[in-house]
Amino acid sequence: MGARSVSPHVQEILRHGYLWLFLAALLERIGLPLLVTPVVIAAGAVAGLGDMSLAAIIGITVVASELGDWLWYELGRSRGASVLRILCKISLEPDSCVRKSEDAFGRHTSGALITSKFVFGVGRLAAPVAGLSGMPRRRFLVLNGLGSLIWAACFALVGYIPARKLPIDILIEETLGWLLLLVVVAVIIHVVWKYVQRERFIRSLRVSRISVDEVKGALDRGERPFIVDLRHMLEFVVDPRTVPTAVRISPDELPARNAEIPRDRDIVLYCTCPSEATSAKVAMDLKKIGILKVRPLQGGLKAWQDQGYPMDDFFPKEIAKAAS
Repeated sequence: MGARSVSPHVQEILRHGYLWLFLAALLERIGLPLLVTPVVIAAGAVAGLGDMSLAAIIGITVVASELGDWLWYELGRSRGASVLRILCKISLEPDSCVRKSEDAFGRHTSGALITSKFVFGVGRLAAPVAGLSGMPRRRFLVLNGLGSLIWAACFALVGYIPARKLPIDILIEETLGWLLLLVVVAVIIHVVWKYVQRERFIRSLRVSRISVDEVKGALDRGERPFIVDLRHMLEFVVDPRTVPTAVRISPDELPARNAEIPRDRDIVLYCTCPSEATSAKVAMDLKKIGILKVRPLQGGLKAWQDQGYPMDDFFPKEIAKAAS
Protein backbone atom coordinates (compact mmCIF):
# COMPACT_ATOMS: atom_id res chain seq x y z
CA MET A 1 0.00 0.00 0.00
CA GLY A 2 1.45 3.36 -0.98
CA ALA A 3 2.05 6.22 1.40
CA ARG A 4 -0.76 8.66 1.95
CA SER A 5 -0.44 11.82 -0.13
CA VAL A 6 -0.92 14.94 1.96
CA SER A 7 -1.30 18.43 0.51
CA PRO A 8 1.21 21.09 1.53
CA HIS A 9 -1.53 23.03 3.34
CA VAL A 10 -2.47 20.01 5.44
CA GLN A 11 1.19 19.32 6.13
CA GLU A 12 1.58 22.87 7.39
CA ILE A 13 -1.42 22.49 9.70
CA LEU A 14 -0.12 19.16 11.04
CA ARG A 15 3.33 20.62 11.60
CA HIS A 16 1.85 23.14 14.03
CA GLY A 17 -1.12 21.02 15.07
CA TYR A 18 -0.30 21.00 18.77
CA LEU A 19 0.05 24.78 18.81
CA TRP A 20 -3.29 25.32 17.04
CA LEU A 21 -4.96 22.88 19.43
CA PHE A 22 -3.48 24.65 22.46
CA LEU A 23 -4.58 28.07 21.22
CA ALA A 24 -8.09 26.89 20.33
CA ALA A 25 -8.62 25.25 23.73
CA LEU A 26 -7.14 28.19 25.63
CA LEU A 27 -9.10 30.87 23.77
CA GLU A 28 -12.34 28.89 24.13
CA ARG A 29 -11.83 28.61 27.90
CA ILE A 30 -10.94 32.30 28.14
CA GLY A 31 -14.30 33.10 26.63
CA LEU A 32 -14.24 33.37 22.85
CA PRO A 33 -17.32 31.69 21.33
CA LEU A 34 -15.35 28.89 19.69
CA LEU A 35 -16.38 25.27 19.29
CA VAL A 36 -13.29 23.45 20.46
CA THR A 37 -14.97 20.03 20.75
CA PRO A 38 -14.84 19.35 16.96
CA VAL A 39 -11.18 20.41 17.01
CA VAL A 40 -10.38 17.85 19.70
CA ILE A 41 -12.30 15.15 17.80
CA ALA A 42 -10.44 16.02 14.58
CA ALA A 43 -7.11 15.95 16.41
CA GLY A 44 -8.02 12.53 17.79
CA ALA A 45 -8.73 11.33 14.25
CA VAL A 46 -5.35 12.64 13.06
CA ALA A 47 -3.76 10.75 15.96
CA GLY A 48 -5.59 7.62 14.84
CA LEU A 49 -3.96 8.00 11.43
CA GLY A 50 -0.55 8.19 13.08
CA ASP A 51 0.27 11.85 12.47
CA MET A 52 -0.15 13.07 16.08
CA SER A 53 0.12 11.61 19.57
CA LEU A 54 -3.14 10.88 21.37
CA ALA A 55 -1.54 11.37 24.80
CA ALA A 56 -0.06 14.72 23.71
CA ILE A 57 -3.45 15.86 22.38
CA ILE A 58 -5.16 15.08 25.67
CA GLY A 59 -2.35 16.59 27.74
CA ILE A 60 -2.20 19.83 25.74
CA THR A 61 -5.98 20.24 25.85
CA VAL A 62 -6.01 19.72 29.63
CA VAL A 63 -3.21 22.24 30.22
CA ALA A 64 -4.84 24.87 28.00
CA SER A 65 -8.23 24.36 29.65
CA GLU A 66 -6.71 24.52 33.12
CA LEU A 67 -4.93 27.80 32.35
CA GLY A 68 -8.06 29.43 30.94
CA ASP A 69 -10.26 28.25 33.78
CA TRP A 70 -7.69 29.31 36.37
CA LEU A 71 -7.84 32.85 34.99
CA TRP A 72 -11.63 32.98 35.44
CA TYR A 73 -11.36 31.36 38.87
CA GLU A 74 -9.04 34.17 40.04
CA LEU A 75 -11.31 36.81 38.50
CA GLY A 76 -14.35 35.27 40.19
CA ARG A 77 -12.48 35.24 43.47
CA SER A 78 -11.43 38.88 43.24
CA ARG A 79 -14.29 40.50 41.29
CA GLY A 80 -17.31 38.49 42.41
CA ALA A 81 -20.58 38.13 40.51
CA SER A 82 -19.73 40.85 37.97
CA VAL A 83 -17.49 38.30 36.23
CA LEU A 84 -20.52 36.11 35.47
CA ARG A 85 -22.21 38.96 33.67
CA ILE A 86 -19.10 39.55 31.55
CA LEU A 87 -18.85 35.89 30.60
CA CYS A 88 -22.51 35.65 29.74
CA LYS A 89 -22.25 38.62 27.37
CA ILE A 90 -19.67 36.77 25.27
CA SER A 91 -21.32 33.36 25.47
CA LEU A 92 -23.34 31.71 22.70
CA GLU A 93 -26.55 32.02 24.78
CA PRO A 94 -26.34 35.39 26.56
CA ASP A 95 -30.06 35.60 27.35
CA SER A 96 -30.27 32.40 29.37
CA CYS A 97 -26.66 32.20 30.47
CA VAL A 98 -26.95 33.58 33.99
CA ARG A 99 -29.99 31.49 34.90
CA LYS A 100 -28.42 28.32 33.51
CA SER A 101 -25.22 28.92 35.41
CA GLU A 102 -27.14 29.45 38.65
CA ASP A 103 -29.14 26.26 38.14
CA ALA A 104 -26.13 24.19 37.13
CA PHE A 105 -23.59 25.35 39.67
CA GLY A 106 -25.49 26.94 42.55
CA ARG A 107 -25.75 23.82 44.71
CA HIS A 108 -23.03 21.46 43.51
CA THR A 109 -19.99 23.52 42.54
CA SER A 110 -17.50 20.68 43.14
CA GLY A 111 -19.36 18.20 40.95
CA ALA A 112 -20.00 20.87 38.33
CA LEU A 113 -16.26 21.38 37.88
CA ILE A 114 -16.01 17.78 36.66
CA THR A 115 -19.16 17.65 34.54
CA SER A 116 -19.59 21.24 33.33
CA LYS A 117 -17.43 20.90 30.22
CA PHE A 118 -20.05 18.55 28.79
CA VAL A 119 -22.80 21.21 29.27
CA PHE A 120 -23.04 23.30 26.11
CA GLY A 121 -23.22 27.06 26.61
CA VAL A 122 -22.43 27.37 30.33
CA GLY A 123 -19.45 25.05 30.83
CA ARG A 124 -16.92 27.84 31.25
CA LEU A 125 -18.92 29.41 34.07
CA ALA A 126 -18.01 26.77 36.66
CA ALA A 127 -14.55 28.30 37.24
CA PRO A 128 -15.67 31.83 38.21
CA VAL A 129 -18.51 30.39 40.31
CA ALA A 130 -15.95 28.28 42.16
CA GLY A 131 -13.86 31.41 42.72
CA LEU A 132 -16.68 33.60 44.03
CA SER A 133 -17.96 30.75 46.24
CA GLY A 134 -14.62 30.70 48.05
CA MET A 135 -13.46 27.23 46.98
CA PRO A 136 -9.77 26.72 47.93
CA ARG A 137 -7.41 27.14 44.98
CA ARG A 138 -5.80 23.73 45.36
CA ARG A 139 -9.18 21.97 45.42
CA PHE A 140 -10.30 23.90 42.34
CA LEU A 141 -7.21 22.99 40.33
CA VAL A 142 -7.52 19.27 41.17
CA LEU A 143 -11.24 18.98 40.42
CA ASN A 144 -11.12 21.17 37.34
CA GLY A 145 -8.10 19.28 36.00
CA LEU A 146 -9.92 15.99 36.49
CA GLY A 147 -12.93 17.33 34.59
CA SER A 148 -10.70 18.59 31.77
CA LEU A 149 -8.95 15.21 31.57
CA ILE A 150 -12.21 13.26 31.30
CA TRP A 151 -13.64 15.67 28.72
CA ALA A 152 -10.51 15.76 26.54
CA ALA A 153 -10.03 11.98 26.66
CA CYS A 154 -13.65 11.26 25.72
CA PHE A 155 -13.76 13.50 22.64
CA ALA A 156 -10.24 12.70 21.48
CA LEU A 157 -11.14 8.99 21.55
CA VAL A 158 -14.31 9.74 19.56
CA GLY A 159 -12.07 10.74 16.65
CA TYR A 160 -9.22 8.35 17.40
CA ILE A 161 -11.06 5.01 17.50
CA PRO A 162 -12.83 5.18 14.09
CA ALA A 163 -9.66 6.47 12.43
CA ARG A 164 -7.72 3.45 13.65
CA LYS A 165 -10.40 1.04 12.29
CA LEU A 166 -9.47 -1.37 15.03
CA PRO A 167 -10.74 -4.97 15.31
CA ILE A 168 -13.06 -5.42 18.25
CA ASP A 169 -10.52 -7.34 20.35
CA ILE A 170 -7.83 -4.68 19.92
CA LEU A 171 -10.41 -1.94 20.48
CA ILE A 172 -11.47 -3.52 23.77
CA GLU A 173 -7.85 -4.00 24.80
CA GLU A 174 -6.94 -0.36 24.14
CA THR A 175 -10.13 0.91 25.79
CA LEU A 176 -9.42 -1.15 28.90
CA GLY A 177 -5.88 0.21 28.92
CA TRP A 178 -7.12 3.79 28.92
CA LEU A 179 -9.74 3.02 31.56
CA LEU A 180 -7.07 1.44 33.75
CA LEU A 181 -4.91 4.52 33.33
CA LEU A 182 -7.82 6.78 34.31
CA VAL A 183 -8.55 4.63 37.37
CA VAL A 184 -4.90 4.75 38.45
CA VAL A 185 -4.82 8.52 37.99
CA ALA A 186 -8.07 8.89 39.94
CA VAL A 187 -6.74 6.74 42.79
CA ILE A 188 -3.50 8.74 42.94
CA ILE A 189 -5.44 12.02 42.99
CA HIS A 190 -7.71 10.65 45.72
CA VAL A 191 -4.78 9.52 47.88
CA VAL A 192 -2.93 12.81 47.42
CA TRP A 193 -6.08 14.79 48.20
CA LYS A 194 -6.76 12.77 51.36
CA TYR A 195 -3.16 13.31 52.47
CA VAL A 196 -3.43 17.06 51.85
CA GLN A 197 -6.71 17.19 53.78
CA ARG A 198 -5.17 15.28 56.68
CA GLU A 199 -2.13 17.58 56.82
CA ARG A 200 -4.32 20.66 56.72
CA PHE A 201 -6.49 19.26 59.49
CA ILE A 202 -3.49 18.44 61.69
CA ARG A 203 -2.17 21.96 61.13
CA SER A 204 -5.55 23.37 62.17
CA LEU A 205 -5.42 21.24 65.31
CA ARG A 206 -2.01 22.63 66.14
CA VAL A 207 -3.50 26.08 65.90
CA SER A 208 -6.47 25.09 68.10
CA ARG A 209 -4.42 23.30 70.76
CA ILE A 210 -5.15 24.22 74.35
CA SER A 211 -2.36 24.91 76.82
CA VAL A 212 -2.04 23.26 80.21
CA ASP A 213 -2.49 26.66 81.86
CA GLU A 214 -5.85 27.10 80.11
CA VAL A 215 -7.01 23.65 81.23
CA LYS A 216 -5.85 24.29 84.82
CA GLY A 217 -7.65 27.63 84.83
CA ALA A 218 -10.86 26.06 83.52
CA LEU A 219 -10.77 23.40 86.25
CA ASP A 220 -10.09 26.01 88.93
CA ARG A 221 -13.09 28.06 87.76
CA GLY A 222 -15.36 25.04 88.08
CA GLU A 223 -15.78 24.57 84.37
CA ARG A 224 -16.18 21.01 83.18
CA PRO A 225 -14.07 20.23 80.11
CA PHE A 226 -14.28 16.55 79.22
CA ILE A 227 -10.66 15.40 79.44
CA VAL A 228 -9.68 12.15 77.75
CA ASP A 229 -6.47 10.24 78.51
CA LEU A 230 -5.50 8.36 75.35
CA ARG A 231 -2.42 6.55 76.64
CA HIS A 232 -1.88 2.86 76.03
CA MET A 233 -2.59 0.43 78.87
CA LEU A 234 1.12 -0.34 79.24
CA GLU A 235 1.85 3.32 80.00
CA PHE A 236 -0.51 3.16 82.95
CA VAL A 237 1.58 0.37 84.44
CA VAL A 238 4.51 2.79 84.62
CA ASP A 239 2.49 5.86 85.66
CA PRO A 240 -1.22 5.42 86.39
CA ARG A 241 -1.77 9.09 87.30
CA THR A 242 -3.98 11.28 85.12
CA VAL A 243 -4.92 14.92 84.69
CA PRO A 244 -7.73 15.66 87.20
CA THR A 245 -11.19 14.44 86.09
CA ALA A 246 -9.69 12.70 83.04
CA VAL A 247 -11.40 9.62 81.61
CA ARG A 248 -9.22 6.93 80.09
CA ILE A 249 -10.42 5.88 76.64
CA SER A 250 -8.08 3.99 74.37
CA PRO A 251 -8.28 5.05 70.72
CA ASP A 252 -9.41 1.56 69.68
CA GLU A 253 -12.31 1.81 72.16
CA LEU A 254 -13.82 4.87 70.50
CA PRO A 255 -16.36 3.01 68.31
CA ALA A 256 -17.83 1.29 71.38
CA ARG A 257 -17.57 4.23 73.81
CA ASN A 258 -18.19 7.35 71.72
CA ALA A 259 -21.61 7.73 73.38
CA GLU A 260 -19.79 8.58 76.61
CA ILE A 261 -18.30 11.69 75.03
CA PRO A 262 -20.58 14.73 75.45
CA ARG A 263 -21.42 16.85 72.43
CA ASP A 264 -22.05 20.08 74.36
CA ARG A 265 -18.72 20.40 76.22
CA ASP A 266 -15.14 21.15 75.24
CA ILE A 267 -13.19 17.93 74.69
CA VAL A 268 -9.52 17.94 75.71
CA LEU A 269 -7.39 15.07 74.45
CA TYR A 270 -3.91 14.20 75.63
CA CYS A 271 -1.31 11.51 75.12
CA THR A 272 2.47 11.12 75.50
CA CYS A 273 3.44 10.73 71.84
CA PRO A 274 5.49 13.34 69.92
CA SER A 275 3.51 16.26 68.45
CA GLU A 276 0.30 14.89 69.97
CA ALA A 277 -0.05 12.54 66.99
CA THR A 278 -2.51 10.22 68.72
CA SER A 279 -4.60 13.18 69.90
CA ALA A 280 -4.70 14.53 66.34
CA LYS A 281 -5.84 11.20 64.92
CA VAL A 282 -8.54 10.77 67.56
CA ALA A 283 -9.69 14.34 66.98
CA MET A 284 -10.10 13.53 63.28
CA ASP A 285 -12.16 10.43 64.15
CA LEU A 286 -14.35 12.40 66.57
CA LYS A 287 -15.03 15.13 64.01
CA LYS A 288 -16.18 12.48 61.54
CA ILE A 289 -18.94 11.41 63.98
CA GLY A 290 -20.05 14.97 64.71
CA ILE A 291 -18.04 15.83 67.84
CA LEU A 292 -16.58 19.17 66.84
CA LYS A 293 -15.38 20.91 70.03
CA VAL A 294 -12.11 18.97 70.24
CA ARG A 295 -8.75 20.42 71.35
CA PRO A 296 -5.51 18.46 71.88
CA LEU A 297 -3.53 19.36 74.99
CA GLN A 298 -0.39 21.18 73.94
CA GLY A 299 2.65 19.23 75.11
CA GLY A 300 0.50 16.33 76.30
CA LEU A 301 0.78 14.82 79.77
CA LYS A 302 4.45 15.77 80.09
CA ALA A 303 3.64 19.48 79.84
CA TRP A 304 1.12 19.09 82.66
CA GLN A 305 3.67 17.27 84.83
CA ASP A 306 6.40 19.81 84.05
CA GLN A 307 4.19 22.57 85.46
CA GLY A 308 3.84 20.60 88.70
CA TYR A 309 0.05 20.65 88.50
CA PRO A 310 -1.88 18.14 90.65
CA MET A 311 -2.79 14.76 89.24
CA ASP A 312 -5.34 12.08 90.06
CA ASP A 313 -4.46 8.50 90.83
CA PHE A 314 -6.07 6.07 88.45
CA PHE A 315 -6.04 2.49 89.70
CA PRO A 316 -8.71 0.33 88.13
CA LYS A 317 -8.43 -3.36 88.94
CA GLU A 318 -6.63 -4.36 85.76
CA ILE A 319 -4.00 -1.63 86.27
CA ALA A 320 -3.41 -2.54 89.91
CA LYS A 321 -3.06 -6.19 88.98
CA ALA A 322 -0.57 -5.40 86.21
CA ALA A 323 1.41 -3.06 88.47
CA SER A 324 1.67 -5.65 91.21
